[in-house]
Amino acid sequence: MSIPAEVLKKVKLLEISTRKLVNNLFTGEYHSAFKGQGMTFSEFREYVPGDDVRAISWPVTARTGKPYIKKFDEEREMTVMLAVDVSASGDYGSGPYFKGEIINHLAALLSFTAVRNNDPVGLLLFSDQVEHYVPPKKGRGQVHRILRDLYYFKPKSTKTSLNTAIEHLQATLKKKAHIFLFSDFIDSNFDTGLKMLGKKHDAVAVVISDPTEAAIPNIGLIDILDPETQELVTVDTSSPAFQKSYREKYQQTLSDREKMLRLSAVDRIDVSVGEDFVTPLVRFFKQRNLR
Repeated sequence: MSIPAEVLKKVKLLEISTRKLVNNLFTGEYHSAFKGQGMTFSEFREYVPGDDVRAISWPVTARTGKPYIKKFDEEREMTVMLAVDVSASGDYGSGPYFKGEIINHLAALLSFTAVRNNDPVGLLLFSDQVEHYVPPKKGRGQVHRILRDLYYFKPKSTKTSLNTAIEHLQATLKKKAHIFLFSDFIDSNFDTGLKMLGKKHDAVAVVISDPTEAAIPNIGLIDILDPETQELVTVDTSSPAFQKSYREKYQQTLSDREKMLRLSAVDRIDVSVGEDFVTPLVRFFKQRNLR
């Protein structure tokens, strides 16, 4: 299937804007923030004063007549998995970008940074079902494929199920990976699954929100369409009772989300529509380096 020219143009522009940010901001922070999968044996070398005596290889020492130690290097390669919520709520935004577009930019930054560090990167697109999966792989071609899929793939469903994505990642990723889960996290009962995912992998919740969703302006009678359920209702925005009910429901939704994210015990990055979305990512990496 051929990719439309406008999609290819978006991918190219995103690559150009992203490359500068990666070169200037992310590479060093990323490399320091994420530890490798462990230590791998490198070589034997002769013992020198100050070396850890616990690293002495007694068989080699006995054979050569001189003390030798085992040298280990950190295994730096890290699998990065981008799990992206493509439900219809991503089509909302009060700033220059919709929620989904901000997610695309952040995913691009992480993809190019991973490739620059020679790490494999993969993609999972989900709604209330697994929409599309790209296994982790190295190389710029992989990043281009991921960006094309982020822009071009059309999800079958408009709804959200974080547990569907979490279960798929648990079943698919056999080795420890660094998982960035992008969503507004307006869902229910995902805390237990996300906590289990965080115990096996290094999971990070990237929470996308828009402050204008907290209130509806007083503009009289309007039709409101829920993008996920496709339910259409007519409401009187001038009604104090409606305004009070909407605010209370929204605050309860946020309270439930915060509780589940807190119980999941995973790291999180908060990104707000209409504000600089790069700074929260840089801040996250810097904070990790201070641990």
